[in-house]
Amino acid sequence: MAHCAGYSRRMSSLRNSRRHADLPDHRGGRLLLVLLAIGLGGPAAAIADNAEEGPSQAGPVVNADGQAAAKAKPKPTRGGLDRSGRTRVGMASFYSDRFAGRRMADGTPMHLHGNGAASLTLPLGTTARVTNMETGESAMVVVRDRGPHVRGRIIDLSPATARLIGITRRMGVARVEVVPIHVPGQKP
Repeated sequence: MAHCAGYSRRMSSLRNSRRHADLPDHRGGRLLLVLLAIGLGGPAAAIADNAEEGPSQAGPVVNADGQAAAKAKPKPTRGGLDRSGRTRVGMASFYSDRFAGRRMADGTPMHLHGNGAASLTLPLGTTARVTNMETGESAMVVVRDRGPHVRGRIIDLSPATARLIGITRRMGVARVEVVPIHVPGQKP
């Protein structure tokens, strides 16, 4: 099938355009298959042939060394919910003012002057006491959101709660102790 004269120019322009960087480029897939066939020799060709016919009935999949390939194990999730009620010690930060009014994970709006907090490990609805390890000041919070998404931090606080326990904007973060008081779904 012949294309019009401007077709190849448009396609070349489309591939090179940053505006369309998210569009698939099928050349990479063919190149990968060619590299697999060259690098792996026989097994790659067998895999490519079996892909057209459906699942192989010949036996287990083998790698380039001729050994049986291990089944891919699902990656464990980092952390997970902890309903144990154990005390945690780590770094706390606080929400930026730009998050005011945005929906938190539990569906409520974020209030700058409220006692909302975010935790990756405590279940939503958990009530906890957060104590600044440097000042000894503490405040009660309710986990309503997921976060913080920064390595090494265990809780995000509302700006008002952060001020109550002595975390200033200049500091940004502080070492805190988080003691769950009530954990929803925790068995007594």
